[in-house]
Amino acid sequence: MQRPYNFSAGPATIPSEVLSQAAAEMLNWPDATGRLCGMGVMEMSHRGKEFLSIYEKTEADLRELLNIPNQFKILFMQGGGLAENAIVPLNLSALRPNPETRGAADFVVTGSWSKKSLDEATKFCDARVAASDQINGFTRIPEPSTWNLREKASYVHLCTNETINGLEFHQLPDLKALGSAAELVIDFSSHVASRPVDWSRVGLAFGGAQKNLGPAGLTLVVVREDLLGHALPICPSAFDYQMVASNQSMYNTPPTYAIYIAGLVFQWLKRQGGVLAMEQQNIAKAKLLYDAIDQSSFYVNKVALDSRSRMNVPFFLRDESRNEAFLTGAKEAGLLQLKGHKSVGGMRASIYNAMPLEGVQTLVQYMREFERTLS
Repeated sequence: MQRPYNFSAGPATIPSEVLSQAAAEMLNWPDATGRLCGMGVMEMSHRGKEFLSIYEKTEADLRELLNIPNQFKILFMQGGGLAENAIVPLNLSALRPNPETRGAADFVVTGSWSKKSLDEATKFCDARVAASDQINGFTRIPEPSTWNLREKASYVHLCTNETINGLEFHQLPDLKALGSAAELVIDFSSHVASRPVDWSRVGLAFGGAQKNLGPAGLTLVVVREDLLGHALPICPSAFDYQMVASNQSMYNTPPTYAIYIAGLVFQWLKRQGGVLAMEQQNIAKAKLLYDAIDQSSFYVNKVALDSRSRMNVPFFLRDESRNEAFLTGAKEAGLLQLKGHKSVGGMRASIYNAMPLEGVQTLVQYMREFERTLS
C-alpha cells in the first residue's frame, strides 16, 4: 500500500527503508556480524558494547557525510534547537570578555526562529540585532555587507534555513571578510545534510534532528575544539560543551534510540550517494515546486528568488477562502501536513531529504488540478 506523502515541517518524514529496518530490529538488534544481542536498542545500556558500537558508527558516518574536520567535536545532546538558543550563549558569549558587558552576540534575524534565538539569548548575554528584514515581512536575507556587526561580539548567530518563513542562506558569510573577529554560529536544523557546509567559516553548528536526520529527541552540535571550555559559571554541567565532549556525549544518558535511528538515516544517505547527491535532488524538487507556483496566477510565494528555501516552501492561495477546500482535497489525494504555520497562514510544503521526487510531482499535479477545477 502506498504511504501518503508527509510534508510536515517537523517531526518530519523518515525514509521508509529506515522505518522498515528499525521495525525489523525492534525486539532483537543484530550487530554488524548479524549476531542477535537479545535486546532492542531502547533496552540497551548506553555504556554497553552494543550501543557503543551504534554510537561510534553513527558519529563516524556523520563526520564522513558532512565532511566535518577533525578539529570539530560532534556532540549528541537533548533539548532541541530551542534549548540551544540558551546553551550557545551560556557556552560562547564569554569568548571575548568585555568589562562593559556580560558577553555580546549579534543576530541576523531572518524569520521566526532567529527571532526566538535572539529573545532567548538576551537572558544570558548582550544580544543585539545586526540585521533584519522584519519590516518587509521576512522575504529576503539582508545583504551581509549591510550587517552592523559589533567589534566586541563573541559570535554572530544565523538560522541558515527558516522553516516558517521559507528563507535559506545559500552561501555562508565570511565574517573575516566583513571585518569581524566573531565566531559564526549557525542553526542548521532544517537543512542539515541537504547540502555541504563550509566549515572554514563556522565555529559552531547546531540542529534538532527531527526535520532531516531522524526523530525528535536528538540535538546535534558540531563545535570547533578551541571554543570549548568557555562556559559561564551558571551553565549547567549537562549543557557545558566541554563536559559533554569530554564524556563522549554520555555525561548524562543520551537519547539512545534517536541516535540509532539517525544512524540508520546516515547509512541511507550514504546509499543515496551522500550529501552532494542529495543536494542535486533537492535542487530538482525545489525547482519543480517553485516553477509550479511562479507559473500560476492561483498561487504565490512571497520570498525573494535569491533567498528561497529548498527545504520549506510556503505558498498562499490568492483567494484564501479556498484554503480549507485545498487542504481537504490534498488529504484525500494522500498529501499530508500542508497547512502553513499558524503565525503566517497559507500553505507550506517541507521537502526534506526523505521526500522523494515523486511526492513533489504528486503535489504539483494536485495543485494544478485544484486550480483547473476552480478557474
